Amino acid sequence: MLIWLSFILSLSLLLIIARKNLWLGMFVGALILGIFNLKINLLFVEIAHTLTDVSILLLALAVGLIPIIGRALQTSGLLGNLVNNLQISRKGFLAFAPAFLGLLPLPGGALLSAPMLIKAGEDIQDETFAAINVWFRHILILIYPLGALLPSAKIADLNLYSVLIYIIPTSFILSILGYIFLLKNISGKMPAPHKIDYKKLLTPIFIILSAPVIHVTLTKLKIMDEVSLLMGISVSLILTAFLGKIKIKDFKPIIIKMKPWKFFLIIIGIFLFLNIFKASDVSDEIAKAGFSMNFLIIFIGAFLGFVTGRIQLPISILVPIFIAKFGLTAMTPLIFGIMYSAVFIGYMISPVHPCVSFSLEFFETKYKNFVKKLALPGIISLALIYIAALILI
Repeated sequence: MLIWLSFILSLSLLLIIARKNLWLGMFVGALILGIFNLKINLLFVEIAHTLTDVSILLLALAVGLIPIIGRALQTSGLLGNLVNNLQISRKGFLAFAPAFLGLLPLPGGALLSAPMLIKAGEDIQDETFAAINVWFRHILILIYPLGALLPSAKIADLNLYSVLIYIIPTSFILSILGYIFLLKNISGKMPAPHKIDYKKLLTPIFIILSAPVIHVTLTKLKIMDEVSLLMGISVSLILTAFLGKIKIKDFKPIIIKMKPWKFFLIIIGIFLFLNIFKASDVSDEIAKAGFSMNFLIIFIGAFLGFVTGRIQLPISILVPIFIAKFGLTAMTPLIFGIMYSAVFIGYMISPVHPCVSFSLEFFETKYKNFVKKLALPGIISLALIYIAALILI
């Protein structure tokens, strides 16, 4: 009983604190779990192991650099150049603008794409704008290798690109449902005031895609995965500075604004919680619980995504529970892909998801109106994932 109480207490504190500070919530939850379930010397061993693990430190450093790239692209004007040269249909613009900008991990990034959508016309309802901004903003985030998927795959100790294969179908499903429920009745083209400058259009796309391309290439050359990742992200950052004509001194306000150390500490906190969980007896108790695999990875996954408004946090809770219940070898890329997709759908429409809050505030609409637009496509996508799980698992 004490083991369960300590686990529930650690999760409760983690979730409460994480609403304001994710890395602090992970640290507190991990320490509470360790204090109740490990001898003090073993607790310090797990802390030391986490803080000295080279692969974890390299991953944390790489993740910390990503938001600097996003802010630098915005500050340099490269991002504005891209949007100004998107002369496509209104449907295409409404889908692509938030989707591409979603690849930039900027705090409050939904506020970056929201004002751009208004360019599509005043005949679109505010709640539709908000729903489009949230739904399409996350379609590419779902499958972008250097987004939340990167640390999530690491938590499950799975190859990033092996997992990606099983998540791509979810992205297609979300795209189709988004078109049917949000874009189908919108027609016309965007204004075309000038000739397209393809250099300005393609430069930011090249910068953002360079990191995963380098990562994949170097990994295939048998270079350590985290080293390959750090090198790819570093090249992307250098390209941003060079092509965006950003001087070294200009990075100071960017770094202060983005607080990259927060992202670094989030990764450390996630793996600290994971390592302490594995070392405790909590896993043995959870293994005795009588719930099915599909119930855990789909319904509990979607629920955690919804109540936390996050991705990495539910994954860091679900993965050790899954391993404790079903064994390490049971966590295949397919199963992880289904789990990740379910968490993602709950996260996308969560009222505590910052992108949802910012979009509702900007377009001055209510959450209930927003949910009316996305509830049905959300339910359908979750049902399709459940059917896939019944067939494939």
